[in-house]
Amino acid sequence: MTSTPDELASATRELALAALHEITPASTVGPAAGHSVEESGAVSLRFENRLPGYPGWYWTVSVAQVDGEEPTVLEVELMPGESALLAPDWVPWTERLAEYRAHQAELAEQAAAAGEDADEDSDDADESDDEDSDGDDDHDESDLLHAGDLDGVDIDELDADADDQDDDSSDESDEDDEDDESDDDDESDEDDSDEDEDGDDSDEEE
Repeated sequence: MTSTPDELASATRELALAALHEITPASTVGPAAGHSVEESGAVSLRFENRLPGYPGWYWTVSVAQVDGEEPTVLEVELMPGESALLAPDWVPWTERLAEYRAHQAELAEQAAAAGEDADEDSDDADESDDEDSDGDDDHDESDLLHAGDLDGVDIDELDADADDQDDDSSDESDEDDEDDESDDDDESDEDDSDEDEDGDDSDEEE
């Protein structure tokens, strides 16, 4: 009779492999990877797993032996090792729903706070635009009031003086033209008078 776990594991290795080959192809079973003793006294033999998609998992075969009887297989399964990729722990639906609702409420509060901040920023921007608009109006009025000034000189007054000078020049030119016409008329009259005198002298000679 096998009395120690090590002796039991060694004696039942072939039995464990035979049990594995009944549920999975031999190509998916690797070499032995040790054994462990369970609280019940059973021994679990481990073999490396060669199934794709299960890195870090091990084939496990639990065997036991009762006094006076042959060893027997209790269970065959694929168990994760320390480096195995595992799914997250299962969470009841009621807990997941409560977490979902709490998260949605938190998002709603954040959106409301962001909306209030946006409204405040918009109000500040409107006030700033109003102030800028008032400043532009003052500037426009200043431009209108001083549109005709250049270095302290009123251009409108200069234009008025220039117009007056043009008018004076025009009047003087008209007077000169009139004087010239009057002189021409006088000279024409003198010529006519001379011609008349010459005609009279000619008549007397005849």
